[in-house]
Amino acid sequence: MREPMRIAIVTDAWHPQINGVVRTLGQTGAHLKDLGHEVRFITPLDFRTYPCPTYPSIRLAVFPRRGVTRALREFRPQAIHIATEGPLGHAATALCFRLSLPCTTSYHTQFPEYVRARFPLPIAWSYAYLRRYHSRATRTMVATNSMKRQLEARGFRNLAIWARGVDAEVFHPGPKSFLAGPRPIAMYMGRVAVEKNIEAFLNLDLPGSKYVVGDGPDLELLRRRYPHVMFTGQKVGRELTAHLAAADVFVFPSLTDTFGLVLLEAMACGVPVAAYPVTGPIDVVQNGKTGVLHEDLKQAVLGALKLDPADCVAYARRHSWRNWTERFVSLLEPFSEDRWG
Repeated sequence: MREPMRIAIVTDAWHPQINGVVRTLGQTGAHLKDLGHEVRFITPLDFRTYPCPTYPSIRLAVFPRRGVTRALREFRPQAIHIATEGPLGHAATALCFRLSLPCTTSYHTQFPEYVRARFPLPIAWSYAYLRRYHSRATRTMVATNSMKRQLEARGFRNLAIWARGVDAEVFHPGPKSFLAGPRPIAMYMGRVAVEKNIEAFLNLDLPGSKYVVGDGPDLELLRRRYPHVMFTGQKVGRELTAHLAAADVFVFPSLTDTFGLVLLEAMACGVPVAAYPVTGPIDVVQNGKTGVLHEDLKQAVLGALKLDPADCVAYARRHSWRNWTERFVSLLEPFSEDRWG
C-alpha cells in the first residue's frame, strides 16, 4: 500500500453527465479519499464550455491550457492521471510533456469507432492520433484483457489492467412488480446514442416488453421510431436501481464498449445479461452462468432468461470498488513535490 499522496485526476467527462466514465471516476475518487489520499478533480465545471458537436449534452472546455496549468501548480500533485482525450486531457498531457512530469492515462472509450459512427473518418486515422496521445504517458490503463490485446495489436504500448467494480449497497435485487409491462421485460440501460447499437435490441422480435432507461442525443428519434418500446428517460439513485432490478433480462447490444459498467450493475440486481461476444462482455459476463453471449442477440436473450439470478448477484459482489481503487493507485507514477519548483 502506497503512502497517502496528492492525486490530480483530469477528465473531460464529468457531472452532470451520467455514464460509465463519470461513475467510475466518482467511485474511484471516493475510495481514494477513504484510503487517505487527497484528490483534486479538474473538470469542465472549472471552465467556460461549449456543446460537443452532435452531442450537445457533453460540454467541452474552451482553451483550458492556462486554467489547467494554474490548477495543477496550485495543487502540486504527487501523481497525475489523465482520464480522457478531450481539451482538458490535451492541456494536461502538454503540460506534463513540457515539464517532464510523469503521468498516466486511461482508455475508457473506443473513440475511433464512436467517431466513425457519426463521421466518415477512417478508423486508422483516429487510432494513429490516440496512439500518439497515449504514448506520452508512463502507462495507459485499460479495463479488460481483450481491450489490452486489441490496442496492442494497433501499436499501443505500456498498457495495464484497471477494471471496474460495483456498489452492492446501491445495486441489489428488488421487486419485479415495480414495472407493470408484460413479462418478460427486456431492458437496456445507458446512453441513448447511435454508437451503442441500440436498434439491434429494439428490432428484435421478443416476447413480453422492452424498456430503455437513459438519455442521449438519439432519444427522441428512437421514441418516434419505436412507439411500442417504453422509453423512461434518465433515472438515478433508488429509482434507477428499482427499474434495473425489475427487469428479467438486461440486453447490451453495444459492439464498442471497453468494459460496460452497467453489466456488473445489472448482475448485482439479479438480472442476467444478453450481449454479443465482443470486447467488454466477454471479459465481464460468465457465459452460460451470469449471461449469454451470442452472435444472434435474440438467442442470447432467450438463453439468459433461463439463468439463475442468484448466480449473477454472487458474481457481481466479488467485484469491489476498493480493490480496483488500490490497483489504480499501484499503477500511478508518483513524483516528488520538488518537481513543481
